Amino acid sequence: MHPSTLFALDGLLTDEERAIRQAVRQVCDREIRPHVAGWFESGELPARDLARALGSVGVLGMHLDGYGCAGLGAVAYGLACLELEAADSGLRSLVSVQGSLAMYAIWKYGSEEQKQEWLPPMAAGERIGCFGLTEPDFGSDPAGMRTTAKRDGSDWVLNGTKMWITNGSVADVAVLWARTEDGIRGFLVPAGTPGFSAHDLKRKVSLRASVTSELVCDDVRLPADALLPGARGLSGPLGCLNEARFGIVFGAMGAALDCLETTLAYAADREIFARPLASYQLTQEKLADMALELGKGMLLAIHLGRLKEAGTLTPEQVSAGKLNNVREALDIARKCRTLLGASGITLEYPVIRHAVNLESVLTYEGTSEIHTLVVGRALTGVGAFH
Repeated sequence: MHPSTLFALDGLLTDEERAIRQAVRQVCDREIRPHVAGWFESGELPARDLARALGSVGVLGMHLDGYGCAGLGAVAYGLACLELEAADSGLRSLVSVQGSLAMYAIWKYGSEEQKQEWLPPMAAGERIGCFGLTEPDFGSDPAGMRTTAKRDGSDWVLNGTKMWITNGSVADVAVLWARTEDGIRGFLVPAGTPGFSAHDLKRKVSLRASVTSELVCDDVRLPADALLPGARGLSGPLGCLNEARFGIVFGAMGAALDCLETTLAYAADREIFARPLASYQLTQEKLADMALELGKGMLLAIHLGRLKEAGTLTPEQVSAGKLNNVREALDIARKCRTLLGASGITLEYPVIRHAVNLESVLTYEGTSEIHTLVVGRALTGVGAFH
């Protein structure tokens, strides 16, 4: 029995949602799975080729309306994230940053001219975007950012550094957040702007099949129309982060599913003391526990997706979904690694790759500690952090 059958999950989906899931799975099987272990090992990713391939099936910004975007529902988008992360967390990160951070920021807060210029080619994968909020000293506390944007006549001049930026060095445009006299504002910085540079971060042991960069602004001069007019204060970037966190709720379950499917097949074939590994009680206990947590996580993800489609999803509910599903996915990956024994630490199987990737997913888009405190504040009415 497939783990999803235990919870009859397909019965909760529409025909269109199942078709989208299958289409994304086919792209992953064709374009990603045969190569991803090599990309992970080498620490390189053909991001532009992949962006065009994913754009051709409408995955980029698929939950946005207009401007070449598919305008599909939240659950359909979540299922796409699940299939992408089942291939590799780095691929889902590429899509999340493109669609839920960079494109969403332009779609939600940009001018009509900005939307027309950037969104259609980004939806097609012809242009790539990144999202610069996190700084070397300010991750969980973005309000402390030091990047500044100051008026100089009708222009803006930006100075500062952003860190851990997915897609940074391959992006055609960066959505950068900076402190101004009028509060925190967002700016569109095209690649090649004088004073703007992106440097890849090396020596990673997680998310190796992903482009991670440092962005530096050294007296970057931008015209007045580079400002995102609809975003003022931290509510702008935090609204974008909620979009990306929602995709992670589904995506983490994709990594867990790929681990569990791999382990079920391995346990059926691997003989220990002249019996299949799957025939042992301790093995079955682990498999049963993992299937239960996977199923519960998927039910939570689909429920949150329906709430999002109804317009009633709250940030606290997204935090609960991200906290639970990433934590359980990481636990599933670790348990699967134990069942694969020594084979579990090789890139011949995807399990250790998912496990180390999920260590990053546990941290980015809000650490598990921050989401715990968000849930705690919702339950008690008392904030334990500022």
